[in-house]
Amino acid sequence: MSDLVSTHSPVFDPLRLDGKAWPLKALFVLAGTGFLAISSQINVPMVPVPITMQTFAITMIGVIYGWRLGVVTIMAWLTEALVGLPVLANGAGGIAHFAGPTAGYLASFPLIGGLAGWLAARGWTGDRVVLSFMAHFSANILCLVIGVAWLATLIGLEEAIMLGAAPFLLGAVLKSALAAAVLKAIQRSIRKPAGLF
Repeated sequence: MSDLVSTHSPVFDPLRLDGKAWPLKALFVLAGTGFLAISSQINVPMVPVPITMQTFAITMIGVIYGWRLGVVTIMAWLTEALVGLPVLANGAGGIAHFAGPTAGYLASFPLIGGLAGWLAARGWTGDRVVLSFMAHFSANILCLVIGVAWLATLIGLEEAIMLGAAPFLLGAVLKSALAAAVLKAIQRSIRKPAGLF
């Protein structure tokens, strides 16, 4: 069991952000908010509900940036949304989204990015594909739980589960698998010996 949360695994830091100066980190935060905004506009047609790449991007930011800088980046992106920039899914933005049916999901985003990054720091990423999948899947499920809990206060628990969680379970599985595959590829590319050229 202790192997699941081992701190002896090499830290996954593909961008070498740990120890960088804050001005450089600020540039990465800005780039990260752009990545989150673009990913939020990507829709994968699914039945009955299309899936966006928003939570994929959020958990990836948490893992690749590290949980602390990942949370700062996600909070900066949410602040952009709060002031009205069109950075959420379907080009949405504004304070109304933080009080309406989507408020619980939005509130969960820093938590799920932080969770994925925290687990990655304990070795749940890279070559440990099953644990990497579980880190992202756990984060996606936490997003759904928090989102449904808020939605249930507006429309009732049963309807909130049917509309706010059930249609997104397949997407959570697919995005978690994609994240694990991408992170394994990143880990492999980091370990490749430098070429002759």
